[in-house]
Amino acid sequence: MAHDLLDRLRERLNDLNRSEFKVANVIMDDPVAATSLSIASLAQAAGVSEPTVNRFCRNFGAKGYPDFKIKLAQSLAGGTPYVTRAVEPGDSATQYTPKIFGATIAALKEAERQVDMAAIERMVDYLTQAKHIHFFGLGASGAVAQDAQHKFFRFNLPVMAYIDVLMQRMVAAACHTGDVIVIISYTGRTRELVDIAKLGRAAGAVVLGITAPHSPLANECTATLDVATPEDTDHYMPMTSRVIQLTLIDALATGVTLRRGEDFLPHLKKIKESLRETRFPLE
Repeated sequence: MAHDLLDRLRERLNDLNRSEFKVANVIMDDPVAATSLSIASLAQAAGVSEPTVNRFCRNFGAKGYPDFKIKLAQSLAGGTPYVTRAVEPGDSATQYTPKIFGATIAALKEAERQVDMAAIERMVDYLTQAKHIHFFGLGASGAVAQDAQHKFFRFNLPVMAYIDVLMQRMVAAACHTGDVIVIISYTGRTRELVDIAKLGRAAGAVVLGITAPHSPLANECTATLDVATPEDTDHYMPMTSRVIQLTLIDALATGVTLRRGEDFLPHLKKIKESLRETRFPLE
């Protein structure tokens, strides 16, 4: 159905070939603008041929590019910009609240289906062997980086989160072999973070990315955990993407905990018990 087009585009990102992914990326960068692009303009922006665009459109149930643009426009008409596509302008709290919960649950299930377990294991390998861990993120992903620091400091490792671009650049440049940088970015298209990934690798660090597949950032990372979630953060507030990032951080932290073994559990218990005196007792 037309109103499902944007969701289907995002859900199938990992299944697209490189040329199709380029077309999808241009469309999702600015779906509103895409509805007014000619097939020649879209092909040029994506760096593909016009027949490739037509094949892409037919793969998503359209008769051709004009029909695809109509379906795209209908899809965009189904939501309120800067909130989430599931919410309508006249929705009350009893309507939009379940929609937000439903969208988040659906996105988490889809992310679980797509997640590469081998990539999880590979990243846990790097994190377990790290001498220092640095988490980088900007905007909403910066909050995720700070949450990661909150979890990973428990592993008796020097761990820091940086959400300032200049600090990130300096830290990346000062890294050494054995250091691990984890860059969190939903789009993977932030120029500063791509440059920082290059700096970190040049300094000898392992650079891990929690980011979009085939993105410029992913191409600069030592290893990546791909996040192709059905959310357009160029036009809506980052809601489900942030929750998925947090969940992936939880999975990585759990993996590191299990690698440390049962002998490490008393250390975690000691940290937890240090908070006991800061809380009022339960009545």
